[in-house]
Amino acid sequence: MRNTPNASNSGTGSLVRDIALYSLARLALVVVLAAVIVYVPQAFGVEIPLLVAALFAVLIALPLSLVLFARLRRRVNEGIAAVDERRRTTRADLENRLRGEG
Repeated sequence: MRNTPNASNSGTGSLVRDIALYSLARLALVVVLAAVIVYVPQAFGVEIPLLVAALFAVLIALPLSLVLFARLRRRVNEGIAAVDERRRTTRADLENRLRGEG
């Protein structure tokens, strides 16, 4: 955990990076699943509309991403917890200073 004042910016930056990476990974999973759902049945002469494939890909990707990207999701959760803790500490410090409790 990073509790130093200088690390707060880098902690937030790594959180933003992790969230972007996790979002891109989930989006890529949906795209890959949609492509598989559209093109594999075409090999057997079955046409599946792209919208239907996209909907099924989203439904399949939701639980699958929890398993496939668990480590990345944990990093995002830890980063969010660290930012939340820094905000809580800063707010408590500000409230103490406003009350005059050095």
